[in-house]
Amino acid sequence: LLKMIQSGRLRAGDSLPSEEELSRICGVSRMTSRQALQALKSQGYASRHKGQGSFVSQPLVEKDITHLCGFTAEMQALGIKASSRVLTAETAPAPAEIAAQFGLAVNAPVFCLRRLRLADNLPVAIEEIRLPYNRFPGVEDIDFSRFSLYQTLRERYEIRVSRADEILEARSATRREAELLEVKVRASLLVISRTLWSTDGLPVETAYSVYRGDRYRAVLRIPATAME
Repeated sequence: LLKMIQSGRLRAGDSLPSEEELSRICGVSRMTSRQALQALKSQGYASRHKGQGSFVSQPLVEKDITHLCGFTAEMQALGIKASSRVLTAETAPAPAEIAAQFGLAVNAPVFCLRRLRLADNLPVAIEEIRLPYNRFPGVEDIDFSRFSLYQTLRERYEIRVSRADEILEARSATRREAELLEVKVRASLLVISRTLWSTDGLPVETAYSVYRGDRYRAVLRIPATAME
């Protein structure tokens, strides 16, 4: 079953055999079938829907936190169609904390963009981004349900990114987050807070993103320089 999923013969949303069917097809015990299906679920390849059976899940996304990559590029690398639903897109006065991060006066205008990110129409992340409006005039007129934010920053505003400072945390989903992500209240979330810096040494974006814990895991690859 795993080989069939990885080769694409079984795709996300396809139904999997029941324990009884798997026992009959493979000539194994019911216990072995149950363990096999459970192994697929624990590895993120399958999910069970009460009263309906088991189905192939979207592939688990390994987020390499040592490499800057946007959501759309992550999905394209997996052969998944990325899309967005804009929840809010507005210019608002910067609260003290955000103003300090951008080096702005309190209540200076910042552009706030909050989107639900989808993979093959499955909600997988909620992303909240703020930009200093003085660097991005007219940004509120762009439809970010259709256009890539980072492509816009690069091509329209000629922003070149030098680095990002990120903080990773784990927490439980609130009721509103659970509704948007279609998970249970208090389901596990991967949370990433980020400040993006341009090559001229200025902060150009702050982001707060929450990812479904059953669809994402963070990966850190560390070179072995000095291990004792």
